[in-house]
Amino acid sequence: MFTSELPNLSLSRSAELVLSEAKSVRFFNSAAELVEASVPEDLVDEQGYFTVGYEVDGKMVPEVKVCRVKNGISANYIEPYMRRRDSECMVIADDRATDKTTYKSRFNEDFEDLRQETFAWLKQQDLACFFFDAGREGKGLPALVICPANAGFFALGLAMLQGIIPMEEIEAKGEKYHHSAIIYIAPPFRHTHFGGKQVVVHNRREELHELYSYNLYPGPSAKKGVYGMLLTLGEKQDWTTAHCSTVQVVTPYDNTITIMHEGASGGGKSEMLEQMHRQSDGRLLLGTNTTNGEKRHLALPLGCELRPVTDDMALCHPDLQDAASRERKLTVVDAEHAWFLRVNHITKYGTDPHLEGLTIHPDEPLLFLNIDATPGSTALIWDHIEDEPGSPCPNPRLVFPRSKYPGIVNDPVTVDIRSFGVRCPPCTKQLPTYGIMGIFHVLPPSLAWLWRLVAPRGHGNPSIVDTEGMSSEGVGSYWPFATGRRVDQANILLHQVLGTPDTLYVLVPNQHIGCWETGFAPQWIAREYLSRRGSAPFAEGKLTDSRCSLLGQSPKTIQVEGQTIGHWFLHVETQPEVGTEGYDRGAEILTEFFHQQIQTFLDPDLDPKGREIIEACLAGATVDDYVRLSQ
Repeated sequence: MFTSELPNLSLSRSAELVLSEAKSVRFFNSAAELVEASVPEDLVDEQGYFTVGYEVDGKMVPEVKVCRVKNGISANYIEPYMRRRDSECMVIADDRATDKTTYKSRFNEDFEDLRQETFAWLKQQDLACFFFDAGREGKGLPALVICPANAGFFALGLAMLQGIIPMEEIEAKGEKYHHSAIIYIAPPFRHTHFGGKQVVVHNRREELHELYSYNLYPGPSAKKGVYGMLLTLGEKQDWTTAHCSTVQVVTPYDNTITIMHEGASGGGKSEMLEQMHRQSDGRLLLGTNTTNGEKRHLALPLGCELRPVTDDMALCHPDLQDAASRERKLTVVDAEHAWFLRVNHITKYGTDPHLEGLTIHPDEPLLFLNIDATPGSTALIWDHIEDEPGSPCPNPRLVFPRSKYPGIVNDPVTVDIRSFGVRCPPCTKQLPTYGIMGIFHVLPPSLAWLWRLVAPRGHGNPSIVDTEGMSSEGVGSYWPFATGRRVDQANILLHQVLGTPDTLYVLVPNQHIGCWETGFAPQWIAREYLSRRGSAPFAEGKLTDSRCSLLGQSPKTIQVEGQTIGHWFLHVETQPEVGTEGYDRGAEILTEFFHQQIQTFLDPDLDPKGREIIEACLAGATVDDYVRLSQ
């Protein structure tokens, strides 16, 4: 049994009891071992599928069909609901300070009874376990995973995302090893206690962060649950883990610029690491006019070289910052070992040859979710499973090890440009919306902070269950994963943003610019243009105040490789289909939404500077006001 195998290992008492009394326990040392455990050869059906299921009220309820494919493991959920994260999945079980829904308020009972039921159920199972470090070693949380053995594919995803520490290293530490986080996986409780809904419970004890995952989609627990652990740790120590991708961009002229791109789900984080999606003739489709079908292209013979740094989570740990540096900029490093890539925008062969090639012939097995693959086939990232006939799942995913990504940067990097992405709907004078942003806008730091407080989820978000209308993900766009108070995270971000004034802050839309459907072209063009010009401040006269002050300043004109971008892509009010009337109504919609969201941060514990910025916004601050408030 466990206790006799590792007599000197120091674990929490609850974990020791579960592992000591379980039906069986196997500790895994590598992702490769979990690949083998994901599809037990003696338990597959005639077609080659292994069905992950659990007994509920005397009946076996199937959850996931898993199979081996030539390029890894493919897992598909039986229920379409389980193919993306439920934004209401998180609850807090403890009595520590929080603005989040507590377990008691949602379910009208204390968590302790269910906690003990969870332990009792796990004791009846064959268990798969492993150790990992949430974040980076020494800058995060030593953690343990306890998972039912038949959910090997889930454990594989978690091990790939967060890393796995071989048992020999843990054994060598013996009594000196102490874990400060633990994840318990108990899938059938979704049906027996929560009406089929995804629920993830955080229990923040004095020296141990417990996470209980009552579902098998990695997003809420293996991914965002661990993110919540890191945010909780940072809240105690006045730092954060940013919700962003980061890339070093090397221009054709050997200029290297580091861009950190933040935003809510669907805001373009993964796309910031991708090369531009070109047409068959090599041109970039800038946009298609939704009113008359007119198209605009950009010919860009040579794009920049991309060296990825982070895909979704960047540690902004104090130990990484250089207080002696002449430039006051933020330094970050990746908080993950693999990336949870969404590929809903890759709908056919040739859309992204780079990523397609990496995933068809990987150096080691990958994990595919919501991809329509059969046993022994090659999982193709453009072949998405259908939620219903004719309706492809909007959230196809794969887990890709960052160590296998070409050109990856492993060392900490200093950020030159910090962009924020927003999914925008089409805007016309007949149907005005907040889709009034140009290719990019330059923001004073104080205004950049406000955008991170509001963090609009925006139009047509593919990653989560509720996608209608405009809503806020709040506080850096990572608020859905945080366990504490909004005001504490707001203060941390305020100090970070105002403390790095040498960073260039920009706002970038995707999907639409006014009446033009653009996809992610604005983001790719902004990346190419800003990298070529560098991070130096814009010369006087190059920018003009946006008609809506929440959009900071807009470039008067931009040229990319000698090609001038039309003014209607920079100043939406100049589009005949929008005009000043449609633009101003869109500005009203955006302003009303901002005012509604930022008022929630007027807490007595908010930093006085933050209160001043919010009150100025509510009073109709100008761009000059935001510049002054950034000092």
